[in-house]
Amino acid sequence: MSLWEQFLTHEGRGVQKWTQYIPVYERHVARFQNRSITMLEIGVNRGGSLQMWKRYLGPYATIVGVDIAEKCKEFEEDQIYVRIGSQADTAFLDEICEEFGPFDVILDDGSHINDHQVVTIEHLYNRLTPEGVYLVEDTHTSYVERYGGGLRAPGTFIEYCKNKIDALNGYNYSGGVDQFTKNTISIHVYDSIVVFERGRHRRSTSVDRGEPRLAVKPKL
Repeated sequence: MSLWEQFLTHEGRGVQKWTQYIPVYERHVARFQNRSITMLEIGVNRGGSLQMWKRYLGPYATIVGVDIAEKCKEFEEDQIYVRIGSQADTAFLDEICEEFGPFDVILDDGSHINDHQVVTIEHLYNRLTPEGVYLVEDTHTSYVERYGGGLRAPGTFIEYCKNKIDALNGYNYSGGVDQFTKNTISIHVYDSIVVFERGRHRRSTSVDRGEPRLAVKPKL
């Protein structure tokens, strides 16, 4: 059953998602189905999203939810664990990683505050497995002032992503190679959601095969 079908037929706790997110999830998370993996979802809300992921990923998955609301602890069940704390508290994030990490999938659907989004990915990105996926929802808050956003405003999550595009191209073009460059194979930017895919990223080389190129004489 597709994730869209899972979402439409969900009858458990409440879950709310923008419809354009569903095909993005499926494109980047489907390969983890029916595997022994661990997913961290930041932002539990009514608990339905945790149930949806459990149903979609299958019986071998461990789903960990994080929220600041104490009531969310009630949403624990088989395969689902909930921990209470702020995504902006790096000591708390360390505790989560110590207990459950490393993670195969991290989904940030938390406060949507730009500072929090940046702090969280900076602290957790390297806690992913070598081929893990990091997704950030509701990135339109990068343009909303009350979340610390604004069009091209410094410090927003979207501006952070633009800098990471330079880092992704660090080997041959942007002039700097760091751990992000070495361990990231792609960044996918969609309407209101961004996906980072980890993997071994080596310096690219150009390969010329087949018939040799014909020399072209310059026009006089």
